[in-house]
Amino acid sequence: MQPQTKLPKVGTTIFSVMSQLAAEHGAVNLGQGFPDFPAPQRLLDATSAAMNAGHNQYAPMQGVPVLRQAIAAKALECYGAVVDADTEITVTSGGTEAIFNAIHAVVRPGEEVIVLDPAYDCYVPAIDLAGARSVHVALDPVTFAVPWEAVRAAITPATRMIIVNTPHNPSGAMLGAADMQTLSDLLAGTDIYLLADEVYEHIIYDGARHESALRWPALRERAFVVSSFGKTYHCTGWKLGYAIAPPALTVEFRKVHQYNTFTSFGPAQYGFAAMINDEPEHHRELGAFYQAKRDAFRAQLAQTRFKLLDVAGGYFQLVDYSAISDLDDMAFCRWLTIEKGVTAIPLSPFYAEPPAGQRLIRLCFAKNQATVDAAIARLREL
Repeated sequence: MQPQTKLPKVGTTIFSVMSQLAAEHGAVNLGQGFPDFPAPQRLLDATSAAMNAGHNQYAPMQGVPVLRQAIAAKALECYGAVVDADTEITVTSGGTEAIFNAIHAVVRPGEEVIVLDPAYDCYVPAIDLAGARSVHVALDPVTFAVPWEAVRAAITPATRMIIVNTPHNPSGAMLGAADMQTLSDLLAGTDIYLLADEVYEHIIYDGARHESALRWPALRERAFVVSSFGKTYHCTGWKLGYAIAPPALTVEFRKVHQYNTFTSFGPAQYGFAAMINDEPEHHRELGAFYQAKRDAFRAQLAQTRFKLLDVAGGYFQLVDYSAISDLDDMAFCRWLTIEKGVTAIPLSPFYAEPPAGQRLIRLCFAKNQATVDAAIARLREL
């Protein structure tokens, strides 16, 4: 039997496509956003200890208490937010599950969700599966700033949610205090929910402050704030994250979570609790750790023909390749992988309608220096 697809626009993700191409051609993979260096030893030891202590059965649906308490303490330390560990925090199988749960908790068929393009690729399929419609507003094609008047114009009586992502994937742009105030004013008096994708929250550069929705009371009361342990602790394959939301929203969020994954990898939850409680310097110093990598990577890329865009947060670097090729970004990334042995991610899959003539690709610098050096040696030859 041939089913009628519920996701007619969805194929294999560009990340899987490019990583497979990299493997086939022995390319240095700067495409998919995963570190190639180890997770902290304290995390590995604490997780192993939890396994040896017998924490190998189902964890509580909402997450183990010691981890939720640690998350609440971190939210207070980082953002001044008083969060109830029992009624406002839910541990999930990665940030992606949290995003899916949040959308399905409150968005109903026929409603609309505003998405800011370029956007991470898991948003729209979740909206589609909810029977809703994604309304796309393009960010500035150079600075990736939010055009707030265009967002305002996109709001209709059917708008149920706005999704923001800061630091932003793929650009690294960040929302500032003025953006958050504008967003707060925009949503005041409405019944529109906010989904704040903040998985790169600790990877912030140049002394900037992460403007989490948790800092803004008027936003926090309507927001699902999503975070990722994988991004913070260099272990994306463990697929653990969490969502913070007010009690009434958390009730609905957990209804979806309960019948989606129900619970998430238990031993690692104890491991992450140990990291937050015993080695808080890890998340406190993560921005400085990655800033050194960013700066070194940019210095090496300056020796190539790429034009570098600014990176305020996250671990991706956008580059303009128009001085190298007139190929579109999909074709250029294939050529770069097959012919030159370096894999990048094209920007066009992050858009509903890519800007005409845009020549941007995304490179990941969450890599060992040896990996970066091998890639740069090939990129210098372009």
